[in-house]
Amino acid sequence: MELIKKYFPNLLDQQIYRLSYLKNLYGYWNTYVNLVSRKSFHDFDKQHVLFCLGIAKVFSFYPGSCVLDFGTGGGFPGIPLSIVFPHTKFILVDSIRKKIKIIEKIIYNLHLKNVYPICIRVEKLENKFDFVVSRFVNKIDVIHNLIKNKFKYKSNYNGALYLKGGNLYSELKKFPHAIEYPLNHYFEEPFFITKKVIWISNI
Repeated sequence: MELIKKYFPNLLDQQIYRLSYLKNLYGYWNTYVNLVSRKSFHDFDKQHVLFCLGIAKVFSFYPGSCVLDFGTGGGFPGIPLSIVFPHTKFILVDSIRKKIKIIEKIIYNLHLKNVYPICIRVEKLENKFDFVVSRFVNKIDVIHNLIKNKFKYKSNYNGALYLKGGNLYSELKKFPHAIEYPLNHYFEEPFFITKKVIWISNI
């Protein structure tokens, strides 16, 4: 938790408590369902929580906006972001029911009131959103094709934020207006050298 406080020194006490409680919750539920990689669990705060909060370093969701976490898996990046942005609504979508059931329990234990998990394939989701976030789910062009009709309106001010790693040159060829934010500009740990947030506006 000290690592997160290092980069987010203005967190409120309740936010600090919730973020610090995540590792205990995931440690417990990960014994039942593989929500996060067991190999990376020893670095949970860095590789899961802080990585997801990289989005908060480059972008602020405005109060009242609605965010789709597409392919949320174990609740990332939606749950950490929902703690940092308590006045933004987060819809966490995944097609694996057992993961969604445990995410519901984690949300209950954290007393989060702005997070709503749904077990559904995104193609069947009828809701519209201001923003979409996603981590490690397929290639960007595949994801973007699935979510391109899920936005409330077309604008430079709404769009999708992807957490990715490695060389993304080929993935971004179809998106000349995409903006890359290297996370090693914000976090000094070697883990972040190849990690990035990709912003693609809905235009």
